[in-house]
Amino acid sequence: MNKKHVGVVLIIIASIIWAIDPVLVKLSYSNATFVQTLGIRAIPMVIIAFIYTLITNKASFKVTKKEFSAMMYLAIFGSIIGDLIYFYSITKISVVNYSVIGHIQPIFILLIGYFFLKSDKITKYDYIGVAFMFLAAFFVVAKDVDSLRNFSIGTKEDYFMLIATIAWATTGMVARKYLSNTNAGVTTFYRFGIGAVMLIAYLIYTNAFYVSNVYQIINGVIAGVGILLYYEALKRLKAAQVTSLELTSPFFVAILGFIFLGESVTIMQMAGMFLLIFGVYFLSKKE
Repeated sequence: MNKKHVGVVLIIIASIIWAIDPVLVKLSYSNATFVQTLGIRAIPMVIIAFIYTLITNKASFKVTKKEFSAMMYLAIFGSIIGDLIYFYSITKISVVNYSVIGHIQPIFILLIGYFFLKSDKITKYDYIGVAFMFLAAFFVVAKDVDSLRNFSIGTKEDYFMLIATIAWATTGMVARKYLSNTNAGVTTFYRFGIGAVMLIAYLIYTNAFYVSNVYQIINGVIAGVGILLYYEALKRLKAAQVTSLELTSPFFVAILGFIFLGESVTIMQMAGMFLLIFGVYFLSKKE
């Protein structure tokens, strides 16, 4: 396989892995809290990033002060704030809601880049893409026509998930600006390593530092592998291609959520997932 084909395979595998992630998180809650699950999950993620760095970066974990500051931001807003909100929200919302809301991240990356970094120009295709993606999220959280009639659009946890998505979008911008030349394993190691130290300290303080079930460990392993596969795919494909292929994830999530959690998907939610595809198509058209 050539470089592009390898990238396609990697991002599809990563998408399947990320579809498994929220299902395992929910299964972990059978006898554990969302904070405890997040803390234990971080351990295998850090170990995988450590091993990956040993293999791909000649065991060098050295970073500059600017890189470390950026990684600290990723740890606080991505691994702590963003992930904590996500882990709480998914106790109340379906895995499909999580997946679609999480996948409107490109909207906020675009807006942050335009208004704060002054680095991106917004085209007519961007406006169309943003409209499609907002409509997709609207359809998914509304679920059915009756909810629209009653103006019952989503729950507070859906909106919390939106906050997590914005937090993740800011980390993506920081990573793009300051860590584009940093080894993926090193970035992942510090991002989740710093977060893990904070979470584990809290778990020790609350006497909750123990493995509650095997789902927590499996979740950490596949999440760590998924992130590294994503970074490797970015080296081989354009950002637009990666984003487009990554949209297979919500469909995998819907299937797995139904099989393992008994979560059904309404016609309106399915329409929302297809609208998401159109949104990303227009947002990536300039590439």
